[in-house]
Amino acid sequence: MIQRVHLKGLLSFETVTLNFVPGLVVLSGPSGAGKSVLMGSILSGFGVSSAEAALCEVLLERPAGVRSDTYELDEELVIRSLKKERTRYYLNEQQISKKALHLLLGSHLHYLSVRESGGFGSDQLLTLLDGILIKQDKGYKKLRKSYQKRYRHYKEKERALTEILSQEKEHTDLIEFTRFEIHKIKEIDPRKDEDITLLALKKQLSKIDKLNEALAQAEAIFGMESAVSEVFALAEREGGYFWDAMNQLRADFEEMQSLAEELEETDVEALLDRLEKIEELKRRYGSIEEAIRYRETKERELEGYERIDEDKSMLERFLALEWAELSTLAGRMTQVRTLQAEKLAERTCGYLSRLKLPEVSFRFAQAALGERGADSVDMVLAQSSTATLSGGEHNRLRLALMVASLELGGGEDGVIVLDEIDANVSGDESIAIADMIATLSSRYQIFAISHQPHLASKAAQHILIEKTEGKSTAVILDREGRIKELSRIIGGEMPNQEAVAFARKLLL
Repeated sequence: MIQRVHLKGLLSFETVTLNFVPGLVVLSGPSGAGKSVLMGSILSGFGVSSAEAALCEVLLERPAGVRSDTYELDEELVIRSLKKERTRYYLNEQQISKKALHLLLGSHLHYLSVRESGGFGSDQLLTLLDGILIKQDKGYKKLRKSYQKRYRHYKEKERALTEILSQEKEHTDLIEFTRFEIHKIKEIDPRKDEDITLLALKKQLSKIDKLNEALAQAEAIFGMESAVSEVFALAEREGGYFWDAMNQLRADFEEMQSLAEELEETDVEALLDRLEKIEELKRRYGSIEEAIRYRETKERELEGYERIDEDKSMLERFLALEWAELSTLAGRMTQVRTLQAEKLAERTCGYLSRLKLPEVSFRFAQAALGERGADSVDMVLAQSSTATLSGGEHNRLRLALMVASLELGGGEDGVIVLDEIDANVSGDESIAIADMIATLSSRYQIFAISHQPHLASKAAQHILIEKTEGKSTAVILDREGRIKELSRIIGGEMPNQEAVAFARKLLL
């Protein structure tokens, strides 16, 4: 609830400080005294209207459920607006934009004025019906919670599929290109240090002719082997090392001859072609090892791309199945809502008859699946749309609907601001409106501008707004002050004894 309002420099008001009570707070006074101006400043504290005061400070209890990760919120909230060249808003000394203020606290305030024609949109009516059902029917609360949880999960998967589809051509191109790169490296199939081996072989091939020629000439050494043996024998010297050297030399020559024979069988063109391909890989990737690592990386990427295709198929199957399940749950929600709407319409019609308004009914239509289900709902008065109502009729219907909802277990704590809701109505309608507002004041703190005695007499707090010599004042009335103001409302500026007596009677 709003505990206090402090204003400075508000048009015809110099300074105003008002401490409010729970329940119904009525503002009355002569036309043009500044009632709507003062009410507008209260609304500005919630970001609903523009701030007109040089300083407006609103103190209120933090509404249940109001949380913020951006602003520090105490149990009491102080909303301050300062208007100079432009208006700045503060919440507990933290600067806040008007939009952020309204988003944070706007849902806590219900504003009904002759200029306001909202309140009967499909989302608002569904919120009203669900608010009643959640408090009354645990089964429906569980059903709705299950639907919303599954729907949010469905939307997450739908977004994932949309992202895959939006990148599908890109994925196709990437898969094709990745396969091409993998194939190109695999086709060559390089081995570690293969380039070193090939270059060594190429070098050997370049010397094969000279090697064969040198081997042929060097083999003459073996023709001298017997002569050398005879020298050692005649000299009676040990020649074992010579024979070992000759045997080793013979083995080496045989190995080199075998290598030469193998080299002669080598396909030189194939070797040069292979070496060219290896060198091409090295130029592109830096080394054979880098080329092999690149291929392995691309193979892993390809697996990922192929998994995306699998994910796409899985998501499509999931979404098709989940859509059917959500449609079933939404259908069950529609059935329960329809029955509740009939009860709410019946209860509302009882109040509408007292307000001289036709009967109301709810009309359901199927809508696309959304977080609220698959319902679109509208209100119809005697086969006519609510859009045909005047501002006053519109708000009396909202009032009747709120009271009926409260009686069925709906409604939330909050603040209601009523701007002359009982203007231009008959005595019976005025009494009915006053009774309904009094019922609502058991749950809500209500601020009402009124020119009718029935509503003013039911106030928990009555504030008189007057203007003298161009200066407006706001005074909280005691009992005698209320009798005097009620007498003025009933009988005019010079009320007679009957008006005073009726005023006293209303306050009994």
